Amino acid sequence: MSDESGNAGGGGGDDLSSLSGFFFYVFIVHPATAWILKPGRFERKKSIMYAIGFLAMLAAVKTGMEMQAKGPNHYSLLGVSRNSSPLDIKRAYKKLSLQLHPDKNPNDPTASAKFDRVKKAYDVLIDMEYREVYNKFGQDGINSSKRFDETQFFIELGVFYVTWGIMAYVLTLGKRSSLGRQWTFTGLIVMLVVEITLMTSQGSPFPSWFMPQNTEYEAVWLLHTLFPAFMNGCRSIGSYLYVDLEAQTRQLLLALQEQNKDILLVLRDVQIGVQNVQANGGGGGGGRLATAGVAPPVGAAARATPTGKIKELQERLQVSNSTVQQAVGQLKSEKSNSNFGFYAMILGYVAFSYIFSS
Repeated sequence: MSDESGNAGGGGGDDLSSLSGFFFYVFIVHPATAWILKPGRFERKKSIMYAIGFLAMLAAVKTGMEMQAKGPNHYSLLGVSRNSSPLDIKRAYKKLSLQLHPDKNPNDPTASAKFDRVKKAYDVLIDMEYREVYNKFGQDGINSSKRFDETQFFIELGVFYVTWGIMAYVLTLGKRSSLGRQWTFTGLIVMLVVEITLMTSQGSPFPSWFMPQNTEYEAVWLLHTLFPAFMNGCRSIGSYLYVDLEAQTRQLLLALQEQNKDILLVLRDVQIGVQNVQANGGGGGGGRLATAGVAPPVGAAARATPTGKIKELQERLQVSNSTVQQAVGQLKSEKSNSNFGFYAMILGYVAFSYIFSS
């Protein structure tokens, strides 16, 4: 990974890389994702799967190309791990220096450059103070003799995250982006907590088996590089999954209003029918049709009786209730999804703390 650029607390190269990635995702990737998620183009589940797969593939390819362009870090050059002892580093350097020495490779024009890179990596990693600076700030930290300063670190960290927070907020304005905004700021907060944990810890907070040849600096660089993809994915998929709760509430109220009207009308018919039965000495009334002096049509006589009207009332109530239940079910589903996102964030943070503290 990178040994030539800075991070949020150590230089501008990473910021520029993140900004270039931001514009790439906003002006190229987001329209392509919107095309995939266009309603009616694919089935709902397939649209989401295709969009996630497209974003993941693009982010992996782009990040992989950037990592390859940066070249291997000092640990990878020497073939040692982050937790290797000075003795292990000396042995690895001795072996490589014998293999790459220009005198033993007279036909290789790059032998001298390769040997110098290995020597530079050895000089950094064999010195424990330089090694700690390199793990936190990369090669730029070595070149500038950078040391961790808590005040400066938090100022630079604040500038970085406030800038990205403003951009994320502007891009997710509007009701349709509310879900994407929630996901984006959740990810931003998690990334902030992870970065503070990595940069303020004494030594490496990673287990020995996790990314054994990578540093805290490179982990932060990776988070910053992937965040534009994450933000635009949240923005696109969040808009696609958005449910207008206000519109659903209006529909629910309208359904209840129509149901109330139906109940009142049918009860009025029942009342008229009962009055006709009483007036005719128990004979079957014709409801409003009989009152108007019009003979009820064939097949409508049963519904014109009080019993028929009650059955009609039951049928209308069943139809209205199904509409109301559907709207209420969607409201509950939306609330459940919102709560799931919150609890998932809490569980993720607990899991992260447990893994890296053990």
